[in-house]
Amino acid sequence: MQSNSRSAQSLLRLTCATFVGLLFLAAQAWAGPPYITDDPEPVDYNHWEVYGFSQGSHSRGETNGVTPSCDCNFGILPNVQLHFQPGAAFHGVSGAATNWGPGDTEFGLKYRFIEQDKNDWTPSIAFYPLLEAPSGDARRGLGEGAVRTFYPFWIQKDYGDWSTFGGGGFWINPGPGGAKNFWFAGWVLQRKVTDSLALGVELFHQTPNVIGGQQSTGFNVGGVYDLSERYHLLASVGRGLQHANETNAFSWYLGLQITGGI
Repeated sequence: MQSNSRSAQSLLRLTCATFVGLLFLAAQAWAGPPYITDDPEPVDYNHWEVYGFSQGSHSRGETNGVTPSCDCNFGILPNVQLHFQPGAAFHGVSGAATNWGPGDTEFGLKYRFIEQDKNDWTPSIAFYPLLEAPSGDARRGLGEGAVRTFYPFWIQKDYGDWSTFGGGGFWINPGPGGAKNFWFAGWVLQRKVTDSLALGVELFHQTPNVIGGQQSTGFNVGGVYDLSERYHLLASVGRGLQHANETNAFSWYLGLQITGGI
């Protein structure tokens, strides 16, 4: 346990040092999925993107997530993206059968009000409010049991083969079981290592979302591989760095992105 603690602390110091040292560098690269942290770049006007994906985490003998799920985005106006995310959720407890069925449904509208200038340090900045409708069965662990909303701002700057993006916001979380409002913040540093492959590291933090709960800090490492101009594979894995056993002993994302336009 002591060795694992030292390893986690060393990894946290390395991640923070990398983050601070390269925060203001960036690139023309993928953003958002496969990370929890989002980006300010909307889908181009009259274009669309669809992610078919599986995402989840394990902690304290419980495994929760969504699979399959569909992250659907469409550029309805210049600098404005409409977001819709239905999907199936699962909830498993050690020694018991895993519940699976419809999960909560997410809606969002991303508005980029500042677009980065490649000739100076002006970044892209967007406001991206989200609403989660309680379409999942909270009694079976497949939903939150109430309408939740998220009000984040996201920022990004690109330079050469590097990309950095992040931000955060406030969750209104009125669900049952002692739920409380909470903050989320995260940042990603990503580099395009070949014409087809981009790799990145993410650091994020969340305040407690239930009364008496634990705050959590964690990381993900991930990548995007371009199968073609239209098809892209995305994956990430990670874990918590703070209260990991209670909040995030292991997490993952695996998806296929398809893009197109009218």
